[in-house]
Amino acid sequence: MAKEQHREICDKISQISPYIRFVGMIGRNGKLLAYRRRQGLKPLLDARHTKNQFSHIAIKRGMESKFDRRLGKVQFVWEERKKAQTISFAIKTNRVWVSIDKKVIRSEMLRIIDSCLPIVKSYS
Repeated sequence: MAKEQHREICDKISQISPYIRFVGMIGRNGKLLAYRRRQGLKPLLDARHTKNQFSHIAIKRGMESKFDRRLGKVQFVWEERKKAQTISFAIKTNRVWVSIDKKVIRSEMLRIIDSCLPIVKSYS
């Protein structure tokens, strides 16, 4: 997948909702391939913690693939934390990681997920 496509995915997903904080395309080795951050927003993670988070996503992707044959491939993972919610989507060997404001109601989260799925599918 070309770098331009990574940017396109981040751009398209970031436009889905004003509650999206960050969209990043993470490579299988945990490298940030492209991203889009909401303007004027201070990141919740510093550079070191961001790198660790992306490494964690890459490791998790590797572990998840061990169950693909029996359970099917992961479509998305939704995680709720005290300060933010995250969703990650699989595109081939990469992950799209989306951070969303914590106070978003669940129906908006589901709308975001439902809007992301066709974008992710078109690049898979």
